[in-house]
Amino acid sequence: MAEYIPPTLDWVREQVELYEGSGGTDGTTLRDTGLPCIIVTHVGNKTGGVRKIPLMRVEVDGSYVLVGSYGGRPANPVWVYNIRANQDVEIRDKTEVFKMRVREVTDDPERQRLWDASAKAFPPYLEYQEKTSRTIPVFIAEPA
Repeated sequence: MAEYIPPTLDWVREQVELYEGSGGTDGTTLRDTGLPCIIVTHVGNKTGGVRKIPLMRVEVDGSYVLVGSYGGRPANPVWVYNIRANQDVEIRDKTEVFKMRVREVTDDPERQRLWDASAKAFPPYLEYQEKTSRTIPVFIAEPA
């Protein structure tokens, strides 16, 4: 089993620890937003280590939309590259854990439909896209 490498940002690491440590009964909303989040467990593309990241919970037709917004920063978050390299993930949604396979969605109208669902679940995504010149990556995690 690969070694777990905790997130470097304090608040992200604390969110993961609270969520995972409680078995999915605590820490299930993103900080002070009150909006639901999930934990995505994936493999680092350079380290091969186990990585965990909290993302907004956007559920569409039994699958989860993963949005690489990174708050509208100029570069993608590292997890985007990890998932592009290793598409098999685990998603914890509160107390349930699902093995899933992720694919990047680049074609409209599917991407637009998933983006709209994501922006409805977490409206700041619209501001983040306005802040950055990159196209924010959109992925769909489907049952493996």
